[in-house]
Amino acid sequence: MKLLRVGREGSEIPCMLDDTGTARDVSPLVADFTPQTIPLLADTLGNTDPTTLEAVETAGARIGTPMTQPRNIYCIGLNYSDHAAEAGMDIPEEPILFNKASGTFCAPNDPILYSPKMSKLDWEVELGIVIGTAALNVERENALDHVLGYTVVNDVSERSWQLERGGQWAKGKGFPNFCPTGPWIVTGDEVADARALPMWLDVNGQRMQSGNTNTMIFDVATIVSYLSEFMRLEPGDLICTGTPPGVGAGMKPPVWLGPGDNVSLGIDGLGEQQQRVVNLSEVAA
Repeated sequence: MKLLRVGREGSEIPCMLDDTGTARDVSPLVADFTPQTIPLLADTLGNTDPTTLEAVETAGARIGTPMTQPRNIYCIGLNYSDHAAEAGMDIPEEPILFNKASGTFCAPNDPILYSPKMSKLDWEVELGIVIGTAALNVERENALDHVLGYTVVNDVSERSWQLERGGQWAKGKGFPNFCPTGPWIVTGDEVADARALPMWLDVNGQRMQSGNTNTMIFDVATIVSYLSEFMRLEPGDLICTGTPPGVGAGMKPPVWLGPGDNVSLGIDGLGEQQQRVVNLSEVAA
């Protein structure tokens, strides 16, 4: 299944795509895609013929986050061997874990917000894992049983806050709208191999990142099993799994985003996103 939500923020309609790419309203079957309903989706929607459901027009419509607010957003740092080489850092022996603040979670095409206190705003196309059922101390061979599916994430980062202000990476990862997610959650049965997915990111039409999940150091099953050793993963939790090379910080000289820049990104089979960088003052009430 490809799951998405369409409509104004706070009034999104939960949908699934049919074989023609038409969005179908599933709200008669499930009120929304939430941490509470996600564990039930396989039974609720798994045998549903989408063509029996009302079509939802998506042309010109806002595509919302593919689920409501997750309880937790986890991230894995330096998880691509070629990105670690680009950063001049050793390949980690264990997954590097950090969190993104809940307020970073936003729709795939919502704007990236630029604060006047920023100076090194960067991009990162990433594969996102969406947890389907709770996981605690699960073995690697059973880890994928706890995965609902996959999505596209832009792990937006302010490098000066991340690396030059002391403390943990969370400072540079937690600003509002720093985690555009979607457009879809693609359930695991539709992804033949999550470790063979081409991915890309453009800035102002110029290709910056061109990678593949086959260079991930720790694969999906390893990440889910590993994290479940330390914490209970909850339905709807989002795990951002790292980025391939081509980030702005890796350019010589570095390249940073600023107001007016346009970012587009995608992963084969999981959809595409587009964001415009806008001054915080333009959207602040």
